[in-house]
Amino acid sequence: MDVDPTVFRLAIFVLAIFVGYYVVWSVTPALHTPLMAVTNAVSSVIIVGALLAAAAQAAPGAGAGAVMISKGAGALAAALAAVNIFGGFLVTQRMLAMYKKKDPVKKDAAK
Repeated sequence: MDVDPTVFRLAIFVLAIFVGYYVVWSVTPALHTPLMAVTNAVSSVIIVGALLAAAAQAAPGAGAGAVMISKGAGALAAALAAVNIFGGFLVTQRMLAMYKKKDPVKKDAAK
């Protein structure tokens, strides 16, 4: 019995969603900042691939429509990865701010 490759890939994608959900939600807050740093690193690699896809050139004999789809998908991937990186840095900054010591309140200022 042959399984359609599209169905097989879709099943792997759905399983990856479930595994990713349970892995991320089981992370303790102390590990959140290192996890975000790794996520930002992965997104930076995704941007490199997205830029390569956005700069695609037509192969000899290929239609112009396929190149435009590749360019559009590359531009969309670069934009989404950039949002992910920017948001990751904001979340990391907020998490690190939680661990900073607060300035002690001076008693003289209260009078």
